[in-house]
Order: sequence, then structure tokens, then C-alpha cells
Amino acid sequence: MKKTENSSAQDINVARHSMAHILAYAVSELYPGVKLGMGPAVENGFYYDFDFTPINASITPENLSKIEKRMRETLKQRLDFEKTDISIAEAKELFKDQPFKFELVEDLEKQGSDKVTIYKTGKFTDLCSGPHVATTRDLAIDGFKLQRLAGAYWKGSEHNPMLTRIYGVAFKTAAELADFLVKEKEAQNRDHRILGKRLDLFHIDEEVGLGLVLWHPKGALVWRLIEDFWYQKHLEKGYELVRSPHIGNRTLWERSGHWGFFSENMYPPLEVGQSLDELKKKKSVANSEQYLLKPMNCPFHVRIYNNSPHSYRELPLRWAETGTVYRYEKKGELSGLTRVRGFTQDDAHIICRKDQVEKELKNVVDFILYMYKAFGFGIDSVNVYLSLRDPANKEHNAGDDAGWEFTESVLRKIAIEKKLKFKEDVGEAAFYGPKLDFKIKDALGREWQCSTLQFDFNLPDRFDMTFINSNGDKERPYMLHRALFGSFERFIGLLIEHYAGNLPLWLAPVQVAVLPVGKNHQKYAKELIKSLTERGIRTLLMDENDSVGKKIREGETQKIPYLLIVGDKEAKSKTVSVRRSGKGDAGIVKFKKFLEDIELKIEKKKK
Repeated sequence: MKKTENSSAQDINVARHSMAHILAYAVSELYPGVKLGMGPAVENGFYYDFDFTPINASITPENLSKIEKRMRETLKQRLDFEKTDISIAEAKELFKDQPFKFELVEDLEKQGSDKVTIYKTGKFTDLCSGPHVATTRDLAIDGFKLQRLAGAYWKGSEHNPMLTRIYGVAFKTAAELADFLVKEKEAQNRDHRILGKRLDLFHIDEEVGLGLVLWHPKGALVWRLIEDFWYQKHLEKGYELVRSPHIGNRTLWERSGHWGFFSENMYPPLEVGQSLDELKKKKSVANSEQYLLKPMNCPFHVRIYNNSPHSYRELPLRWAETGTVYRYEKKGELSGLTRVRGFTQDDAHIICRKDQVEKELKNVVDFILYMYKAFGFGIDSVNVYLSLRDPANKEHNAGDDAGWEFTESVLRKIAIEKKLKFKEDVGEAAFYGPKLDFKIKDALGREWQCSTLQFDFNLPDRFDMTFINSNGDKERPYMLHRALFGSFERFIGLLIEHYAGNLPLWLAPVQVAVLPVGKNHQKYAKELIKSLTERGIRTLLMDENDSVGKKIREGETQKIPYLLIVGDKEAKSKTVSVRRSGKGDAGIVKFKKFLEDIELKIEKKKK
């Protein structure tokens, strides 16, 4: 029986989902025979996946305006979104010429469904569970734009066909769209992938491997400055440092549960011990060993703990490591520093007694917020998510219900007591326990996943971790996982975009450049470089035979915080003419005064 859905036009996500159908309608009319994938609402808009290969067509960014025009024509008509439930057999007949839709119908049939839901809009019919607006007049979308094309594997699997994904953005008002486009333009100007290349910080080389970052001298220096600060603060706060290898025996990962729960994100086993002939024939032998690249550091820290007995008096133990881990991410999901296959976690594990858990959790929350503040992010820049298990998906959850209930309740209590702005996120817990995820909002208001505070009651059981309690009996400790940056790669990407490449003074790879006006001023310029370098200030002498204007432009392009221009007047009076990156002329000052000021700013980590 045919029905019309009465969805609220005020629900922007429903409207955006409906816009995805309008996009598919327009493409189907303009490119008859195109094969349809899926088209959900996403943040700020919608997308739809298409396969143009069966009709020998290709689509370019120039085609988007034509498709958008057809969408606008469709929106002017009063077309209903008519919902109908039909049988599996009817659906198969309806979508027999649409292989991807046909496959989805078969998937629903395998799941036990005897009916599916379709929506008809004008001459267009789509397989969809909804909801949608009642008619195209109810969309309440005054601002939308088709933005870009991308490749996307069907169902996200590299083993499936590559489809063409068309992205669009949609807002209730044209003003919201205009504001979004301005911010997006600014985001493009801040893109860490572009700035990373322009500032000579890093690159990713396909011959080395996708998702594997090569750090250039300047980028490696920024990394080291952050890492040194990280080590200093951890030692101050009672952490001890440990180190672990990059690979581990497969049996370790089977025992930890990673191979069972996390193997799809891990690289396949490395088998060693075969002869060269056996290796060429890909023959497994009885005396060979299997190793796995580590996706996490935790099992190694557990084995360090189990290497010797422990007393309740020793706890808590806080062990920290900047450990590089490896996870297999699909090719299409890789993105600069934010989604890579090899990354360094600023990891730590706290092993403690039950009566110490709450204090340790609070200390970690304070440490996270302290580190954010040190890099220029206040509490208002932080959103927190309490990631909980999905009770309906028990096969994804290690451990028993009692353990989950206790750990979830403790994290919720800590979040409330520390007055964190947090939301509960069901189904986003790690397989071994719940967690608090901390996300930073950058200068454009975008969220970046950074710190994680995880509660693990699984590994202590799996590895039979114990300590001798005050009664002389063996007792199971609790284990807290935490990362403050999340990964160095993502955090550096965040810093580059947040500051638009103008890193805080203490992090800038070159803090001061000295620009002699001519050859006669190079002697004084070198004296300044010597004085700055002796005080640990990172410098660059720009003594090329170029005009001062060109040197200034190069210094601005490299985003060097301070440019010191020196000519006859400055050399004679022992002064410097100061320019600040992005702020222009800052006047002439005595070099001694400049030196005192910059040392103080670096010491206080001021910009």
C-alpha cells in the first residue's frame, strides 16, 4: 500500500538525505543507464555513489553545474516522497537492472527480511529505509551546492568496484551556505598537506608506501621539540619510560585479543624461519615463526609488568612510551597526517589498585587539559565523548557485563566530577573497555580526535596480571590506557592547520631570520646570528644576493616568526628592524632588548 511520509522539514539531516535522492534523480535523468550505489546524509550535506562505466560515460568537476541545475529544476516541482513497502521478490524485479541495489536487496533477504522499503519521487524510485520530507517543497534548503568528486569502493571494500562519489553541501539558508564556503576556503588555505609541502616539513612517498610519513629536517625538528616537551612533563608527573619492539609473536596478539577482535586493522603475519626455496614457494614449515607488526603497545607493557612480582606498595605504576604502531587503513581512507598506516602514539599505561582508579583517572584528565593549554587550546576548545559498549553487539566486547558496568560507571562519574562537557557515544568503546575521547576544536571550529583515556579490565585477566595485596594475597590490578595527543602525526597536522602554518614561537623550526640589506651588512648580520645561536635560538641567515623585498616575501612564505632587517643604520646603532610573520613592521629596537624579549617569550611558550 502506498503511503506518504510526514517527516519534519525542520530536521536538517532528513532534508539532506532527501537532497541525496534529488541528486540521484538528476543524474539518472542526465545519464540514462547509470548504476546507483548509496546516498546518505553526512555532516554539512550529502553524497551519492554512481557507476558510469556501464554507459561508457565519465564525469568531471565541470559536469557538476549541469547536475546542480537539473536538481534545482526538480526542486521547483511539487514532488512527493512516496514510501512503499514491497516484497523481496518485487524488489528484485524492480532493481534487476541496478546491480548494487539488487545486491542490497539480497543482503536484506539474507538477514531475514521479507519486505523492503522504497521511495518514489517523480519518475525516480530508490531503495531506502528513509525518512524523507513529504514533498520537495518541504525541503527547507535555500542553500546547496555540489562540491566535488571522489572515488569510493562499493561498500568500502577494495575488492569491490570503484564508484564515483558526488558530494554536496546543504543548509537551510543561503547565508549559512555562504558562511560555510568561506570557512571551507580558509580550510583549504590551512590544509596541512599543502602547508607541509610548502614549509618543507614532510611528504608521503608512494614508493616508500602509502600512509607512511617521511619527515624532512624541519618537520623532524618540530616533532623533536614536541617530544622533548612530552618527556619532560611526563617525568615531572611521575611517569617512567619504557620501550618496546615494532613486532611481536603472533601468540602474544592472540592472547591479548587483538588478533581476534582487531585483525582486520592489522597487517598479515610475517613468517620467518623458512629456507629461501620454501619462501619462494610460499611454503609454511613446522619450525617457522609468525610475527605481527604491532597495532598497539599495550601487550608489551603487560609483559614488562609480568616479568617480576609486584607489591601493592609499588602501585600505581605509570609507564609511558612514544611507540610507533602500524594499522592497515584502506587506500581511499588515507589522508595526510590525519589517517596513516604507521603512526606514533604518545602512549602510557597506568597499572593500579581499585582504590587508586578514580584518583589516577582524574590526574590523567588534568594532564590532558594541561597539555592542550600548553599548545594554545583552552577548555572551551575541548569536547569529550564517553564511548560505551553496544550491549546488542556482545561479540565485539571482551570481558563480562560486570566489568563493563563498573568501568563505564567510573568514567561517567569522573567526567561529571571534572565538569567535562561530554556526550555519551554508544557502540564506540574499544573491544577491551570504555573510554573518554577528547576532541579539540581548531580555529575554524572543526573537531580533531586527540586524547583517549581508556579503561581496560580485559588484558589484566588475559595475561593473569597480579600483585600481592596488604593481606598477602594475589589480587588483579586495573589498567588504564591513555594517549594525550593521540598520535604525533595527527596532532602536528592539527597544529599546522590551527595556526595556518604559523607555529607558536617555541615550536617554529626557524625562529628568527636575519636579512642583511647588502653585502656590507653581512658582518653585522653574522654577529647577530652568533648571539642568537649561542642562546639556543634557531636562526637563518638570508644572505642571498636578492632584494630586501624578495627576502621578506620568502621569510613570510616560510612563516618564520621574526625577520630582522639590518642595514647601515642598524649596524651603527646595534639595533634591528623587526618584522613579525603575518603582522608586518614591528619597529626598530636595540638588539639586546630584542634578545631579552624573545628569550622570555620562548621560555613562557608565548607566540
